[in-house]
Amino acid sequence: MVNTHSNSIEKVTFNIPTELKEQVMLLKDELKVSLSSIYNEAIANYLKQKELDKWQKGASLALEDKEYMSLAKELGDDNGDIYAY
Repeated sequence: MVNTHSNSIEKVTFNIPTELKEQVMLLKDELKVSLSSIYNEAIANYLKQKELDKWQKGASLALEDKEYMSLAKELGDDNGDIYAY
């Protein structure tokens, strides 16, 4: 179930292929949940995945940047020592 940080709700309308809607209706009946809860969960999961994709792309770009990797190695090469700040 999706947790919202706000109590405000907005009604939206969108188009969906008939075959996909039929599959969602079967799932709704099987799970005994509302269409709204299915759509909310699907959209929340989609947004989480897109955010993860952005982080993975950033990590891939960083790994390809030799200057960045050299600096990261230099800064991370502390031999496990603990420093007080």
